[in-house]
Amino acid sequence: MRTPLIYTLRLVIPLELKSKPRPDANDVSQILERSCTQAGRSLVELSAESPVLLIFLRHAGCSFCRETLADVAVCRSAIEGQRTRIILVHMGDATELDALLVRYGLLGVDRISDPRQDLYGVFGLKRGSFRQLFGWKVLRRGIFGGVVLRYGIGLAHADASQLPGAFLIDRCAIVRRFRHHSAADRPDYVSLCTPSSSPSEIASPDK
Repeated sequence: MRTPLIYTLRLVIPLELKSKPRPDANDVSQILERSCTQAGRSLVELSAESPVLLIFLRHAGCSFCRETLADVAVCRSAIEGQRTRIILVHMGDATELDALLVRYGLLGVDRISDPRQDLYGVFGLKRGSFRQLFGWKVLRRGIFGGVVLRYGIGLAHADASQLPGAFLIDRCAIVRRFRHHSAADRPDYVSLCTPSSSPSEIASPDK
C-alpha cells in the first residue's frame, strides 16, 4: 500500500525534470485580464478598487496549503481591516478547495482557478527542487502539521512541484511580496499588508 508521501514523490520527480513554458511578457496583461474570481470579476478590476493580497496555494492535499488556509482564517479580520481584499489562487480541483474553505471558514473568500499556472508564472513562482519540496525542514514541518496539528496529508491532484507565494498588489503593481524558498515557509500575511512606500520582500519568520 502506497503512503501519500511516497505517492507524492512519484508525482513530483518527473514533473521536476520537465520544464513547462512560462508566459511571455507580451501575454502578461492578457493573463491578468482573464484571471477572474468565482464571481466573474477580474484581478485587474478588483485591484483597481482596493489593494489585494494574492495568496498562491499548492495542491489541496498539501498540509502546508491547509496550514495557509488556517493562518488566513486567523488573520482575515486584521487583513480586511486594512481595506485589503484576500484572493486565493489555486491550480487544482475547485470542489476539493471548496471543501477546505468550508473546513476553515473561508468559503466567502474570493479565489481564482489557474490550472495552467499562467498566473503563477506571471508572478515568478517556480517549481521547487527536491530539497525545497522534501528537505529535512519540509518533512519535519509537514509531519508535525499533518499529524500533530491534524491538517492531514492527502494526495496531489495538481502540480505538486509548484512553490507558492503571496503578493500585495495595488492596481496590478506589486507592493510587497513573499516568494517561498521551500514548501515549508510560512509568511506573515498581516505584515505583507502593512503600508509601504516602496516594493519590498518579506523574509520567512522560519529563517
